[in-house]
Amino acid sequence: MSLNTMLEKMRETGKAMAQNSFVTEEDLERLPRMSRQDMDELPYGCVKVDDSGSILVYNRTQAEFAGFKPRDVEGKNFFTQLGVCTNNDIFFGTFKKGVAENNLNVMFMYTFTYKIAPTNVKVHMYRDAETRSNFLLITKR
Repeated sequence: MSLNTMLEKMRETGKAMAQNSFVTEEDLERLPRMSRQDMDELPYGCVKVDDSGSILVYNRTQAEFAGFKPRDVEGKNFFTQLGVCTNNDIFFGTFKKGVAENNLNVMFMYTFTYKIAPTNVKVHMYRDAETRSNFLLITKR
């Protein structure tokens, strides 16, 4: 299966999952303007990354979930240094394609396996086209 076919299936799945999404449309609209404190208050993991995947903000919920301190991971690349199990076509490939097209709003199920016991999560990748801000939103499932 080609990457484009996989991405299309993920988008279709994301649309179907939107009804059961853990992220509201209002949250997506607010994310680019949220302070660190606002992000820390979200009930799900929120990792703000630049276009290469370097972590700009790692919220408190994600830190508690993954066991990393924000100060220890901010500045590192999420895909290649922190969540090495995400450095693949499905996860990092989807991110890179969305950044390149300035269009990223996809949700999918994933299993984290690096440095933690296998953990099933729901991931929502979002890019605000206007501000060009990228977010990895994560909750356990």
